[in-house]
Amino acid sequence: MHSRLRSRVRFCVPFVLLCVWFRGAKGIAQVVLPKVLSSHMVVQRELPVHVWGMAAPNEQVIVSFRGETKSTAANELGRWSLYLKPSAPGGPFQMTVTGKEGQPITLDDVMVGDVWVASGQSNMEFMMHQAATADQDLPHADNPRIRLLVVKKAATLYPQDDVQTDGWAASTPESAKDFSAVGWYFAREIERREHVPVGVIDSTWGGTPGEAWTRMTALGEDAGLAPVFAAWGRMIERQPDALLREKNKQRMIDEAEAQGKPAPVFPWVPQLESWGPGMLWNGMIAPLTPFPIRGVIWYQGESNSVLERAPLYGRVFRTLIEDWRREWGVGDFPFLYVQISNFKSTPAEDWAALREQQRKTLELRNTAMAVTIDIGNPDNVHPTDKLDVGLRLARAARVLSYGESVEYSGPLFRQATPEGSSIRVWFDHAAGLNAKGGAVTGLEVAGVDKRFVPATAKIDGATIVASSPDVPQPMYARYGWANSPECNLFNGEAQPASPFTSVP
Repeated sequence: MHSRLRSRVRFCVPFVLLCVWFRGAKGIAQVVLPKVLSSHMVVQRELPVHVWGMAAPNEQVIVSFRGETKSTAANELGRWSLYLKPSAPGGPFQMTVTGKEGQPITLDDVMVGDVWVASGQSNMEFMMHQAATADQDLPHADNPRIRLLVVKKAATLYPQDDVQTDGWAASTPESAKDFSAVGWYFAREIERREHVPVGVIDSTWGGTPGEAWTRMTALGEDAGLAPVFAAWGRMIERQPDALLREKNKQRMIDEAEAQGKPAPVFPWVPQLESWGPGMLWNGMIAPLTPFPIRGVIWYQGESNSVLERAPLYGRVFRTLIEDWRREWGVGDFPFLYVQISNFKSTPAEDWAALREQQRKTLELRNTAMAVTIDIGNPDNVHPTDKLDVGLRLARAARVLSYGESVEYSGPLFRQATPEGSSIRVWFDHAAGLNAKGGAVTGLEVAGVDKRFVPATAKIDGATIVASSPDVPQPMYARYGWANSPECNLFNGEAQPASPFTSVP
């Protein structure tokens, strides 16, 4: 999962050291705002508008926005914070922030609407100009009601007060081309449907595991997540050899060629700091949590598919979701995520087990999952169809966040009931259940020994009845259980069924 070439890791200097500027003999500090508060931003409608920053200790700070003015004083460390009353959608507006004697900071072109955070690894980072539909959509990306902010990469040892970013920008072909394609298509669909300004914060880093995006304290409070830290320890211990191998790569290739041998295969070596538990939370998410949002869209999991990590992913992912909600403090906002697609990968990875962990995470309230098993590329971990991914996430948002009544999910496994020599599989979201191409593919059954074999399956209303002559009394069923399975189950809204297993 490659990362943006234009980005580089920043071990951030503490915000307090960067942001207190002194001028003149009197030593009066200039009030400074975090970079997420800038011209062209979107602030979340119908929630208190949070404004915060740094100033001289005890300095009075005055904020004005939409006819309301409030003041507060910085504390002994120079931090200050205040809330303005909730706002209805609209704009553009102007916000001013003034210290005791400093020049006012003026933020222009501020919109009030809905703010979504788009986060995860490379398939969320995947930029608009790389998408299969870029040629038809990028030239028409001008939309002043869509605002975009890209968080630069930062892996840090402790939570930061600010993100590294060039600030908010209205959507144009230029600002959209290097923005998350999934995030942009999601924003376009929400703005079209809901007719409100939409801001999306792109905070992504390719090739990173879920635990790097999760607060270390939250991970550490769950004893069941101890293997996360053990895996990180093993990774650190292997790093010297990995660096030596990288340093000697070309020599080893040349030697093999000179001896007429096949070129050696070098394992992918991730940037070590981007895999540290909590380190991306610290640098790229924690600074955003004072900024009220509508919800999160998430596309990640590929880096947790290795055999030692996949079974634990559900526990990591639930911890991440629950802790993000707790740290943002704006309620159980919608957390909409993408189930990883189909990819041949290697036997060292278990994509099926990870998809199952993602499916089970739907037990958390106010979550939804966009299944992409039908639109991946078995030979490329980065499928270029990001339009459908964005639309599926937006469809879920229309229901969970905006109260529409539309089908937003494909068939989801509910239970499997043995019926003599066959087994019946029940689904939710299964109205109009059908198999593209005729016969159901990818379904397997097993007896008490849990040894699965391919099954013959027929659709019966919103259920499937499956059997195999090799399993006289089937007890379990599973579907799409492979790294790159052949799946053809859909509901009447053309939404694909999620792979699953009925084995507890």
